[in-house]
Amino acid sequence: MSQVNAIGLDTQETETIIDELNRLLSCYQIQYMNARGFHWNIKGRDFFELHVKFEEIYNLLLEKVDEIAERILTLGGEPLHAFTDYIELSQINEAKNISDGVQAVQNLLDGYTTLIKMQRNILVDASDNEDEGTAALMSDYIKEQEKLVWMLKAYLD
Repeated sequence: MSQVNAIGLDTQETETIIDELNRLLSCYQIQYMNARGFHWNIKGRDFFELHVKFEEIYNLLLEKVDEIAERILTLGGEPLHAFTDYIELSQINEAKNISDGVQAVQNLLDGYTTLIKMQRNILVDASDNEDEGTAALMSDYIKEQEKLVWMLKAYLD
């Protein structure tokens, strides 16, 4: 007989989702720092446009960092909070010394592609565990980020 946590979800399945969310949190933290660095260091003809866009992006990412950490806590887990853990677990690499707009946008596009793929996997696992809260969060992120991917790709075309 399976055990359930305080919100009525199977504890073993929930541990898997917590692990996935911590990996996702790690990716978000690296994506956030990349976007922040691009905002600070962007140069060139599109400076004004990209400086503002990168600020918008890093603010959206920071909001999601907090939401994911709080979801992990809601599920009974502990969110990772050390950059050594983030770097170890992230599927998104740190971007250093990028000031070129095209390179920065491509980097963000690649990162969002990774995030969407991870979120789709978590969505499936959460749905299988009847974890509507996590599934809804992932669904909302996917919808928003698919549009952002389209816009970033359009910038590069």
